[in-house]
Amino acid sequence: MKTRRNNTANRRKKKSKKAGSNRILHYLVWVLAFIAAFLAFFLAGYYVGYVHAKKETTLETSKKERQRQAALDKLEHSIRQKENLNKKLEEILKKERRYDVTAAHETQEPSVLKPPAKKPQKHPLHHARLAIIFDDVSFPSQVHAIKSLGIKATMSFFPPSSIHPHTPELAAKEKFYMIHLPMEAMHFHKEEPYTLRVGESEEDIEDRIRSIRRLFPRVHYINNHTGSKFTADRESVKRLIRVLDRNHIHFIDSRTTAQTQVPYVMKLYHHRYVARDVFLDHKGDVASIKKQIALAVKLAKRDGECIAIGHPHPNTIRAIAQSKNLLKSVDLVYVYELYR
Repeated sequence: MKTRRNNTANRRKKKSKKAGSNRILHYLVWVLAFIAAFLAFFLAGYYVGYVHAKKETTLETSKKERQRQAALDKLEHSIRQKENLNKKLEEILKKERRYDVTAAHETQEPSVLKPPAKKPQKHPLHHARLAIIFDDVSFPSQVHAIKSLGIKATMSFFPPSSIHPHTPELAAKEKFYMIHLPMEAMHFHKEEPYTLRVGESEEDIEDRIRSIRRLFPRVHYINNHTGSKFTADRESVKRLIRVLDRNHIHFIDSRTTAQTQVPYVMKLYHHRYVARDVFLDHKGDVASIKKQIALAVKLAKRDGECIAIGHPHPNTIRAIAQSKNLLKSVDLVYVYELYR
């Protein structure tokens, strides 16, 4: 009996120990499950954060790459535009009639490069004023090249000829223009149509100017193309100025000869003498043209105003484009503004 009670007690102890072990295992499983869930949650969060951060980094990198590519495209476009402009300017010399600058302006006489001895007094209401005239304008590509500079520049068109028949149409599209009227030269024989010669009567000159007016109805300013012989002949100049007066046209002396009689005739008729001060492209390289631009700016500041004459040649366009900062130090004006 006693032995049976001992066995029962032992069995109860074993059951109690086993139940305690089961509870410990149960708690341990829950702890491990909790740790596993925490680790899984942590790893999932880390993975999601990593993916998001990677995506953000990729987007930011992509955005910067797009911005960099856009900047490169813009720069490339700008370079292409400049290359295209240079190509168009070079084509001017290849496809269209070319003029020898030295011959056309008869600058073998060094004295013609000197500015006039006397200039008008500086107007107190104006800064230094510079008028740039482009002579020999004949073709659409030349007009385009001049306008590409984005500055005030006066275009002086040739009367029409078989080589450049459309100058009246080109001039008609412009707000302001001049006529580059051919006149007889001492040493230049590639004459343009409408060339005025020494000895022509006042009636002949009148007919010529009226023809110009029919072709260019808004013309009020003329300067001479060549003309070293014509402008050196006092009587010829008198006849021309009388005709221009009747047609309300101002004459600007290109000063292709040191013997020009235009100053004398203008004084005789009580007109203001207006003339070219500087030839920009007597020498055709960019460096020389830039020096002449600097001289024109200097004279404008010294005398209050200056007239510079150039041509729509590629190097002249380039030199002016490269001198934009210097030209900002004066007021660029059209020729007619000098008469105000």
